[in-house]
Amino acid sequence: MARIFDVIEYPNEMREELAHRFPEKGSGDFRIGSQVIVRESQTAVFFRDGKALDTFDAGRHTIATANVPLLIDFVGKAFGDRTPFTAEVYYVSRREFLNRKWGTAQPIPLQTPGVGLGWLLLQGYGTYAYEVADPQQFITQIVGAQGTYRTKDIENDLRSRMLRSLSDMLGEMKGKFETVQDLLAVQEELSAGIRAKVQDDFEARGLTLKSFVIANISPSKTTADDLRDMGLLDTNTYTQLQAADAMREAAVNPSGGAGLTAGIGAGVGIGNVMSQALAGASQPAAQTGAAPAFPDVMTPTEAAAYLKVSEEDVVAAIEAGDLAGKKLGKAYRISKSAIEKFLNG
Repeated sequence: MARIFDVIEYPNEMREELAHRFPEKGSGDFRIGSQVIVRESQTAVFFRDGKALDTFDAGRHTIATANVPLLIDFVGKAFGDRTPFTAEVYYVSRREFLNRKWGTAQPIPLQTPGVGLGWLLLQGYGTYAYEVADPQQFITQIVGAQGTYRTKDIENDLRSRMLRSLSDMLGEMKGKFETVQDLLAVQEELSAGIRAKVQDDFEARGLTLKSFVIANISPSKTTADDLRDMGLLDTNTYTQLQAADAMREAAVNPSGGAGLTAGIGAGVGIGNVMSQALAGASQPAAQTGAAPAFPDVMTPTEAAAYLKVSEEDVVAAIEAGDLAGKKLGKAYRISKSAIEKFLNG
């Protein structure tokens, strides 16, 4: 025999729970005259056959056709006032969920036309707070028939929407900022803009975004390879960065290896890295007079620039034995005379 409920309540603080269905499975059999107890941080929403009957705020309520008018459609007078009817009650938390964390999993590009190579790559993190503003809308649009709906069930979606709004806002700021410091100066305005931009998405789910705080925005440690993979560097620019990096490394430490330029999303702009590399490479030339365009011992990158081929072609020629080269650790070194011998056949 089905259990008939005379008291409906959910005595839980719901600290990480947005909604709880009573009963969790199936429908409950309630009597006209049953008591509904709702705590200060809750709202109770009655549903039957997928339709909302009514909502109850904090307090003790008695189920009656007078305060739940839609019950008249389901309870016939011929069956008496104590006739049970089937329905579901959703307890929805009305607390504000504070200090939720957000962060950028991937760097966000900010275009800076005319500055360096025209891009800053940013990463950031901060906090946000939200609450259920419309319990009936929230149950209808999000929760459905789930027995329990927790914060973890929706926050990935909320974060993705806020990060998309952040990316859109940065895109709208194209050309307005040259460095991360410029962006930090309007951090509060940016936070307010993101909150306004994403509010419609929250309201459509019965929620409201109470706050969105950017705790920090900083340059990402993204390499030229990453930029190229993101489609932000063309082949010519990528080759120039490789050559500049190799020239700088060769000037500072002729016997060392040349690493690909890193950290080029820094707030000073990508172009400054290349300028500094070229400046560093020119210092020995100033001290010794007119230095040759290429050193007597070259890295694969320098040899590729000398031969006007790709670095992969140089390494392939060395590994095939066509071009004489010496491997030191993980790096190849090729003498200028070996390259000239290779060219002369």
